[in-house]
Amino acid sequence: MAKNTGLDPNGSEAPLTCHECGATMTRGIQPMTIRYKGLSVTFDMPGWYCVCGEGVVTAKDMDVSDRQLNLLKAQAEHLVLPSEVRRIRKKLGLNQQTAGSLLGGGPNAFHKYESGEVLPSKAISNLLRVLEAMPEGLKVLHGESLETTAP
Repeated sequence: MAKNTGLDPNGSEAPLTCHECGATMTRGIQPMTIRYKGLSVTFDMPGWYCVCGEGVVTAKDMDVSDRQLNLLKAQAEHLVLPSEVRRIRKKLGLNQQTAGSLLGGGPNAFHKYESGEVLPSKAISNLLRVLEAMPEGLKVLHGESLETTAP
């Protein structure tokens, strides 16, 4: 499947001509299956498709398959999924910017993790799991002591 902008010089979508058979391609959705480490997922892939079976996808179309591949990798590598990142972050009472600054990755990291644009590292995944089980660990990250003193 080729990659193309699919835009005319004015920036609007224009029909493409198939490079294989010369027919006009139409914008549509077709099922696509990707595989990673023994797992697979089938999803609707947008693109320009021809009656001869050829297809062309744009960079924006590739975002769909990139996110699906990231979800598949997260499952295979035992990383937290985007929905889990969001759930744990909210349970800890952190906004996205604070989570990125405190836990690592920078101010935009958690937006990217939660949208599926970027996978969290194994370290961030494990840290989130530990903090979910032991939210008092946030005190350590804030520079506070976990020790309690007797009255």
